Amino acid sequence: MAEKSKILVIGASGYIGKFIVQASANYGHPTFALFRESTLNDPVKGQFAKHFKSYGVTILIGDLQDHESLVKAIKKVDIVISAVGSLQLADQFKIIAAIKEAGNIKRFLPSEFGNDVDRIRAVDPAKSIFEIKVQIRRAIEAEGIPYTYVSSNYFAGYFLPTLAQLDAAAIPRDKVVIYGDGNVKAVFNEEFDIGKFTIRAAEDPRTLNKILYIKPVNNILSFNELVALWEKKINKTLEKKYISEEEMLKQIQESPIPVNIVLAINHSVFVKGDQTYFEIERSFGVEASELYPDVKYTTVDEYLDRFV
Repeated sequence: MAEKSKILVIGASGYIGKFIVQASANYGHPTFALFRESTLNDPVKGQFAKHFKSYGVTILIGDLQDHESLVKAIKKVDIVISAVGSLQLADQFKIIAAIKEAGNIKRFLPSEFGNDVDRIRAVDPAKSIFEIKVQIRRAIEAEGIPYTYVSSNYFAGYFLPTLAQLDAAAIPRDKVVIYGDGNVKAVFNEEFDIGKFTIRAAEDPRTLNKILYIKPVNNILSFNELVALWEKKINKTLEKKYISEEEMLKQIQESPIPVNIVLAINHSVFVKGDQTYFEIERSFGVEASELYPDVKYTTVDEYLDRFV
């Protein structure tokens, strides 16, 4: 059996990064996580390093601002996965430079894990964040670095526990706000599954220089379908308030950061339909659940059962 690729995760202690690290280790890849010295000493984030070590992950010391430390870390592995947060997206130009100098990387997966940024029609402030990801894509391609872009759509953990209700502490049981007319389809994936599909794709020749879309058919629902599914589970009809596109755009303009970013992403998805308006063509993309039918994923239906 062929030796498993060595995988380095940058941004390992971030929201999606920890799921990717866990999936990499679970699939038997020699797994490395990059930590700053200061992060290791942090009382909260330092615990992630200890947790990772407990299931065989190697901790490497490095910093996106320290080119030599990046090159040194990258030379130890075959595949680099970036899961840095939105404030560090532009720092990925430094990862690209380090990969280019190291010269040994078989695949780079930049920090995407959301909408396909080449096919979105978002308004600011989300548009500006997506544009940085587009710039990273073009830089990777210009340097001739082998890549896979993971378009995982919505994180279930962000949206399903509250049905995308702003400022809600729990899932609604009386009233629900629905964006647009509620008929536009969106895609919701559990974070553990995003980790699994990402790692399966990382060395798959079928995903080389392609976009991996995580769009299992059971997780594609409109807002109205999502609410109806929840109503059926609790045997109750919720009072619904529909927010028009005009009202959404007004709220985006008037809301502070980060509320305006969340609203702009919701507008992109639930009004514009940016996760589902296009067909995946073999020339640019592949769908994860079709490529890996053996991967058991959590459906939206199953996910909502946790809150009944």
